[in-house]
Amino acid sequence: MAMTPTMVPVEQYVVEMLGGLDQKTPTLKVPPGMVRDAVNFEVEPTGGYTRIAGYERIDGRASPSDAAYIIIQVVSFTNTPVVGQTLTGGTSGATGTIIAVLSPYVALTSVTGTFTTTEVVSVGATTIGTATTQTVTISALLNAQYINLAADVYRALITLVPGSGTIRGIVSATFSGVHRLYAFRDNVTSTFTDIYKSTTSGWTAVPFFNEVSFTAGGTATPADGDTVTQGANTATIKRVMLQSGTWSGSSAAGRLIITTPAPANFAAGAATIGATSLTLSGVQTAITLATGGKFQFDLGNFAGQAITRRIYGSDGANRCFEFDGTTLAPIASGFTPDTPTYIAVHRNHLFIGIGSSIGNSGVGTPYNWTALAGGAEIAVGDTVTGLKVLPGNQASPSMLVSTRNGLNVLYGTAATGSNPWSIVSFNTDTGAMPYSLQNFNRTYMLDDRGVVDLETVQAYGNFRQATLTQNLQTFINEKRSLLTYSATSKDRSQYRLFFSDKSGLYVSIINGKLLGCMPVLFAHAVSCAWQSEDLNGDDVSYFGSTNGMVYQLDKGSSFDGTNIDAYFVMNWNAMGSPRLLKRYRKLALEVQGTAYAAFSVGYQLGYGSSEIDQPNPSNYTSSFSAAYWDAMVWDAFTWDGSTLAPSEIEMSGTAENYQATISTTTDYLYPFTINSMIVQYSMRRRMR
Repeated sequence: MAMTPTMVPVEQYVVEMLGGLDQKTPTLKVPPGMVRDAVNFEVEPTGGYTRIAGYERIDGRASPSDAAYIIIQVVSFTNTPVVGQTLTGGTSGATGTIIAVLSPYVALTSVTGTFTTTEVVSVGATTIGTATTQTVTISALLNAQYINLAADVYRALITLVPGSGTIRGIVSATFSGVHRLYAFRDNVTSTFTDIYKSTTSGWTAVPFFNEVSFTAGGTATPADGDTVTQGANTATIKRVMLQSGTWSGSSAAGRLIITTPAPANFAAGAATIGATSLTLSGVQTAITLATGGKFQFDLGNFAGQAITRRIYGSDGANRCFEFDGTTLAPIASGFTPDTPTYIAVHRNHLFIGIGSSIGNSGVGTPYNWTALAGGAEIAVGDTVTGLKVLPGNQASPSMLVSTRNGLNVLYGTAATGSNPWSIVSFNTDTGAMPYSLQNFNRTYMLDDRGVVDLETVQAYGNFRQATLTQNLQTFINEKRSLLTYSATSKDRSQYRLFFSDKSGLYVSIINGKLLGCMPVLFAHAVSCAWQSEDLNGDDVSYFGSTNGMVYQLDKGSSFDGTNIDAYFVMNWNAMGSPRLLKRYRKLALEVQGTAYAAFSVGYQLGYGSSEIDQPNPSNYTSSFSAAYWDAMVWDAFTWDGSTLAPSEIEMSGTAENYQATISTTTDYLYPFTINSMIVQYSMRRRMR
């Protein structure tokens, strides 16, 4: 009697993309959704792995990713135009820059006016053809490519910050209803550091003013905008900086930030500001910033009015300063040398970190650092690497003072009084790398052991720490000495680290819970960074680079016009049966996004064993250095769904496990998310 063949059931195993990179945990203990290697994918807060957004240069002009294009179809080409030329409508007078030419149409960007569908269009005096109603269909791929070509036109208009060398600092703030970005870069001769602001016409220099010291100031309190007079010479006051004494007691002393006196310089001697008298110490001096620093900033408001919110900055090479977008006012703290590296506004005091000490101004008086006003210095016993007000109870906030080898918490409300400053050593085994302190839902930093989370626990004032990156210690060991800066992204719920070799680490966190970490690799090195909100309340992130350009993060489809090369390599997955052979049949990926996407999928079987008939590799080139890519098969997929779509990949072969790799490399794809992977297989025999 003939035997009826037994049908082997096809099973499926769902892998949710969760957990991020794990370099250390043994294979069989790693959850199947984690990855063993990755570049330029991030852990999505809602689940899945997302190809990161790009970044694009910024100077105040229209962003490249804001570029759009139109199609002008012609009956036929009388003469064929060339990309880069300007097309003009003969009747409408409309113009546009040609970014693509395909018979019978051209794609235009930077369009002014409105073309009509019956007019003759020309390039200069050369007739191109007669416009007609558009009938050609633009595919999803061409649409993505044309948007990218339009962005290239806009990108070419955006320039470096004038000067030389690296960007030393960037900060953004809103003054008088205008949100601007400010960049600090050395001048062309590398003798001083200049400030530039973003405008609709590009980077514009912020001029420095002059300073002059005074004593014996009395009668009425002068104000910014008043005129100081000495004989025939006058100047406009940009900032009155009271450093000691009082105006009412005729003992006021400090400095004035002023315009250049006219018609001649001031000199030592009596002067007046309206009815107020004072004595100038001598000729005014031009304000300058020495080179060699790396800027840190905090925002504060010591007067409580909408117009008195200011930027406070320090860089380790100059006095700290106050800046309102127009006037930079150096602050004399009295420290020697007076070159603080770190700065923070805390409890209505201005704090600085310099060497192994911290110091504070008087309460509500960022210019007055005398003991009489409440100024103080506290030694911490090790080199300070950061100051950060700790999240927690706003009624009694504390400040973290990090050093290279320890963490300290500053308690209290003032230098003297019922609740004086008290600095407590929190941990002498864990410190923080310079420029790594960031506040998110908690305070995060980079130590030798990795990313540390400082959490407020129980009654406010107690803390505990946790190292979040134990499974990435190989990466941490390689990169920690290369740290250049850190940042956060509220929208992406991430703490971010950047390194001098153009790499970085995105740490995704939700409500204090680590979702996972993924490395990134940029086309440009990050020298400094800044995160804030724009006028609409949207989260915006920027970084300055060693090439003198400033970029906006999380924007666009490329790394300033270059490809975003991205991939992740999954852990070996045995579907819970590591010693049972399976016949693999199909992979299905759940993909989510809002624009055209293209990616490649490859896989290996049985730990990549040469004894297994591995799938034949197809031709594939990449700048990556991952060893996995020379021994797998690649199938390319494109996807242009608006929300969610599966991509199915045929599999073949028998082994105990498989390892999948997803990759993409282009400059015109916007972020897309791989949510999950479903593998279909049939169980075979137990391995011998």
